[in-house]
Amino acid sequence: MKAKVINVENKEVGSVDLSDEIFATKINEALLYENVKMQLANRRRGTSFCKSRGEINATTAKMYRQKGTGRARHGSMKAGIFVGGGKAFGPKPRDYSYEIPKKARKAGLRSALSAKSGEGRLIILDEFPVKEIKTKPVVAFLKTLGVESCLLVVDAKDEKLEKSVRNIKHLKLVRAEGINVYDLLRYDHAIIMKQALEKVQEVLKP
Repeated sequence: MKAKVINVENKEVGSVDLSDEIFATKINEALLYENVKMQLANRRRGTSFCKSRGEINATTAKMYRQKGTGRARHGSMKAGIFVGGGKAFGPKPRDYSYEIPKKARKAGLRSALSAKSGEGRLIILDEFPVKEIKTKPVVAFLKTLGVESCLLVVDAKDEKLEKSVRNIKHLKLVRAEGINVYDLLRYDHAIIMKQALEKVQEVLKP
């Protein structure tokens, strides 16, 4: 299918062919869920920690006599029911990360891009010339488009552009190889540079 290409003044400067297999495929919600779940799991630090009763530093003396007090039998302050005692089956440092199949990751990306395209929230940008590190021109461009929240996909490292957008709250810049399902779903619009689009289509073709 055809999609228009705009410039920073929001004027149409051409068109580009979008692969129907990537931008007009059937949306698989289950794959979107699996991709997002994997990404969020891989971001977890896994540093939660609680001491078990065997790791508590406390006296080992019996608290009170076994019988005659009317209270339950106890032999240690380290028991989990006491303040300062150990936690039974508490969390320990662990690695939460895992991977889903490569085909499932690519299919999830195709579904996310198709969703954006189907909703009319996919914008193809010709180029974004940045002469100096300045946020104002980027904000003005987004205002011209009527976009408040977006994922900006570029083809290569552009230090001036990256530093210009890093203070904008609802905008995230990623390179073509870093495009992912979570960010595509998190932001309302996806703005893809024309050069980056070629890389995305090359990688995601079935």
